[in-house]
Amino acid sequence: MLSLNSLTPKFNLPDQTGTLRSLSDVSTRFTLIYFYPKDDTPGCTTESCGLRDVFSEIQALDCTIFGISKDSVASHAKFKAKYNLPFDLLSDESTEVISAYGAWKEKSMYGKTFLGIQRMSYLLEGEKVLKVYPKVSPKEHAAEIIADLKELQK
Repeated sequence: MLSLNSLTPKFNLPDQTGTLRSLSDVSTRFTLIYFYPKDDTPGCTTESCGLRDVFSEIQALDCTIFGISKDSVASHAKFKAKYNLPFDLLSDESTEVISAYGAWKEKSMYGKTFLGIQRMSYLLEGEKVLKVYPKVSPKEHAAEIIADLKELQK
């Protein structure tokens, strides 16, 4: 996991259209990067739709959103269209970026251990980490982001 005030690893990942995206593309003051396990699953849909529902407020607070998972570009395109998500979803099938940001973790379910994406987020200013959300609650994350962006505006 990245620490506060550290600089983020560079990335160049395809979005849901296959267009390569990086932090240098961002023109807003802040960027939210949220890592999520899988497109169109209950928790990931709740989290993504929560961010969608407050997207205009997040934009007004000068913030860009990128969602990142290891799903394919095609999967991201379907997920984005199905839920009318107004932000870009980036595909990291190799998990290189997910790992660099500390979101690739050992997890366990039903007694089995496996590697997977930890639901976590980073709030950035440029390439500097302002806030780390190590364990995100899908239902509460959007409100948490709005509150933190408002605090940073002061």
